[in-house]
Amino acid sequence: MDRRKFLSYVGCSCCGVMITGCSTAPITDRKQFKIIPESKLNAQAAQIYEKIKEKEKMSDDKKTLNKIKEIGNKMEQAISKYFSKANINDPTTNFDWEYILIENKKIKNAWCMPGGKIAVYTGILDVTKNTDGLAAVMGHEIAHAVAKHSVERASRGVVLNTGTTLIDIFTGGKLSQVNRATGMDTVGLLSQIGIMNPFSRKQESEADYLGMIFSSLSGYDIRETKELWKRMRASNKGKEPPEFMSTHPSSTSRIKNLTEWENSIIIDYPPINLA
Repeated sequence: MDRRKFLSYVGCSCCGVMITGCSTAPITDRKQFKIIPESKLNAQAAQIYEKIKEKEKMSDDKKTLNKIKEIGNKMEQAISKYFSKANINDPTTNFDWEYILIENKKIKNAWCMPGGKIAVYTGILDVTKNTDGLAAVMGHEIAHAVAKHSVERASRGVVLNTGTTLIDIFTGGKLSQVNRATGMDTVGLLSQIGIMNPFSRKQESEADYLGMIFSSLSGYDIRETKELWKRMRASNKGKEPPEFMSTHPSSTSRIKNLTEWENSIIIDYPPINLA
């Protein structure tokens, strides 16, 4: 098979994958590319979550853990009711929600794995300060799972790795030569900066937006969200990497966006009656 014919077949197959793998993110309707089965990632995430529970020290602060569970339960119900009322398939139908509080004051973080497996580190409590601040963090992390961002990243990673391999083949291994000469994964670095990082920042901004919506639907004051990020910016003490090198928008960019979205979200996504 000659090179031209091979490329045409690859192109057709990629188009086929793109067609079957296209969907949209909930609420924002951003087009997504997903070819990795969600059920597979959810199962893997559940296994990793169990290992984390064994390895990490769980906090004995039952009061805060109960608060985390209370916020999470409200968001679970609000999200499901919102999609039901909007006559949209609930993206959390197959979620097996779970919440843990990890004792680690040095880590100011929280995360939500595919399938609704959530962890909050005690270090971030110094930044959240109050219930609405904690809800802002949890809403953001839950939004990543609801929008299937992990599925999207895994799918794009497969395509990126395949594309890089094909380019290396058709350039006679020149990309590999560059990597050997520089002693680093040049292609990987350029891909991260030029493709995956901007894509990740787009996901982060989407999670900020959706997180505010989920917090508002759950009855929390989303005006605290921008205040949370002001505190986060202060706690980082100017140590954030340049935005183009990061998977996350800068705190300043986030605060600007959150402020712009605030009023419209309060109006368009009022609290849902969970009784």
